[in-house]
Amino acid sequence: MSQFYPALLLKRYKRFLADIRLPDGAELTIHCPNTGSMKNCLVPESPCWYSVSDSKTRKYPQTLELVTAPGGHLAGINTARTNELVAQALHAGVIAELRGYQTVRREVVYGSEKSRIDFLLSENSGDTRRCYLEVKNVTLMEAEGEGFFPDAVSERGSKHLRELTLMVEQGYRAVLLFCVQHTGIQSVRAAAHIDPVYAATLQAARDAGVEVIAYAANIDPAQNIIALDRAVPVLV
Repeated sequence: MSQFYPALLLKRYKRFLADIRLPDGAELTIHCPNTGSMKNCLVPESPCWYSVSDSKTRKYPQTLELVTAPGGHLAGINTARTNELVAQALHAGVIAELRGYQTVRREVVYGSEKSRIDFLLSENSGDTRRCYLEVKNVTLMEAEGEGFFPDAVSERGSKHLRELTLMVEQGYRAVLLFCVQHTGIQSVRAAAHIDPVYAATLQAARDAGVEVIAYAANIDPAQNIIALDRAVPVLV
């Protein structure tokens, strides 16, 4: 895990930029690695944490990693880390529902809509019991303890649910995993009030046999820790 450095979040703008204030009072523009709305994750003048890349070609070497959400909760907003958190959890056996697979492949093209599955799990290279695992990052909390996905209309999310449903229809196992990077979220549900199409597609996928699970992360910037460590319920 990268080293996290403290600052104050001033604002996010132009989607991929954020301004922060360093402990010495200097202000800095850094990269914001999140394509979503980041709804309920942006509190001006609140503590945040960033990492620093050693790449010589990046225009903005600093990356926003953690923010303070309303209520003082912490949220991991770097969606580029999401699949790494899941990969580490799979390797450590943290995700009970997905233990026992010997082979893990990533970004494999599949389905009728030419998607890329986040993880393709199998017991061996020719295993017909393979499992298609799609991962979504959750940071939206709208009531105490209640997490929602998506935080904006997501046609891509609905597409992935259709692809998972097709895999079930073809006899394979398909799992949607909500990766919760928010210390206040204790359960997850579809955000029907934001994207009713996604919510309906999720329900149809569950009815067809797609498994839907959620795991939450322990977030401790003082120790440079973000790691999935516990299951949380997915509510209908």
